[in-house]
Amino acid sequence: MRPGVLWLIAGLSLSIAGCAATKPETNQPLPLSEASFNSRILELESQLAQQCDTGTELQERQLDQQQTLTADMREVGSLLRYLRQDVQQLEAKREEPVIIREECEIDESLTTKTLLGRNEWVGFPSLGTYLKARVDSGANTSSLSAAEITPFERDGEDWVRFKLALDEEDVAVESQRDEWIEAPIVRRVRIIQASGEESRPVISLLMTLGPIRENVEFTLNNRAHLDYPVLLGRRFIMDIALIDVASTYLHDRPEFPGGEPADQAGEDEAVDEDDSEE
Repeated sequence: MRPGVLWLIAGLSLSIAGCAATKPETNQPLPLSEASFNSRILELESQLAQQCDTGTELQERQLDQQQTLTADMREVGSLLRYLRQDVQQLEAKREEPVIIREECEIDESLTTKTLLGRNEWVGFPSLGTYLKARVDSGANTSSLSAAEITPFERDGEDWVRFKLALDEEDVAVESQRDEWIEAPIVRRVRIIQASGEESRPVISLLMTLGPIRENVEFTLNNRAHLDYPVLLGRRFIMDIALIDVASTYLHDRPEFPGGEPADQAGEDEAVDEDDSEE
């Protein structure tokens, strides 16, 4: 090979090597602009501010909780001190408690009234018999079971003739069951029922019940389908008696000629333990 060609190849090789040495590296980061730098700084400042706010809020909550717990502990401690003082005082005294009872005023009128059970024995001296009676403050006028009620006039006054309306289970003096009874009509009452209106005569009869001996007004109507031939209402109870609905037959059965002794009434009373009446 010629010497000139060799020199030419050597020169090209050096030129290529020099170009490769001066080419910049592509892996190095590009320099930031001023605007990008400022934006990044502001973003970091915002994140730091948020973290600071969150930490401050958490510290405030913890402080509030601590103060609340401290106040509760102080209150509990105060209560314990007072309790300890009370216990010490009780142990020091060890006295029986003094009970102060408030005295209630007693209605004196109650002491003069006769206590009645919901069922009682009543006696009719003019009729010569005893009968069972239901004491019912829900009824106004007392009622007597009567049958064959016949009005008539005597000496210009209205009278009525009737018999006691009793069934086989009703307790009475046997000799008086079918006797005619006559009495003047005191007044009449109008009874309004679903079937219509009805006028009933009212008579006055002497009646005994325990210590009570009174003239009582009775309407006459047939009560044979009911459990008690006599019903005592408010007009009789008012001002003279009180009702104990939990008790029955608080007073002895009166005695009449031909009737059973009072001390044998228990058997007749026992059948009314589960009584019910409209």
